[in-house]
Amino acid sequence: MPEEQVLGLRERKKLDTRKALSDATLELALEHGLAHITREDIAARAGVSVRTFNNYFTGKHEALAYRQTERIQRSLIALRSRPADEPLWIAITSAVLEPLEADGVGEHPPTARQLAVVRELLESPETRAAVSKAVSDDWIEAIAARTGTDAARDLYPRLVVGTIGAIYQAATATYVHADPPVLLTALLRQAIDEVAAGLPAPSVDD
Repeated sequence: MPEEQVLGLRERKKLDTRKALSDATLELALEHGLAHITREDIAARAGVSVRTFNNYFTGKHEALAYRQTERIQRSLIALRSRPADEPLWIAITSAVLEPLEADGVGEHPPTARQLAVVRELLESPETRAAVSKAVSDDWIEAIAARTGTDAARDLYPRLVVGTIGAIYQAATATYVHADPPVLLTALLRQAIDEVAAGLPAPSVDD
């Protein structure tokens, strides 16, 4: 088998292991609460050793945050594949929602336990740092390429990427505090639509 195919299989196995550990962390957190699970619990659920867990993640917060950052990277891939002549914010909307909808996030409103776990995850410094890192230089370069701007010298692509980060933060903060629960995908779509429309002042009912 050619070396490049071996390397490809090896990288795929690593990716599958990382996803399995992240999924196991989420499952256990939903069952028992994040504070009550350990690395040993997560490794056992994923069918690997604690040493393997430590090779991939520094702790359970990072393991949980992985799925969010992985979706952001998939959104970037989706954005790059959108038609070049598609309006920017329509392309961004499709790209942002694609991995969430593929994972079934927008199918059902969350339960109270799910919201509690997501709230704890989003409020942790580890998660904020991981997500901030995921929406960074690669996204700036992708936006610059779509808009004919310079990723290093122009302000516009950085403003757009900063706005995408703010949209994520605003939508997820609203999501975890919503009562009754709402769909994250609906909030993201609404947030992007409002930004694309120039963020008009909200109407106030009498």
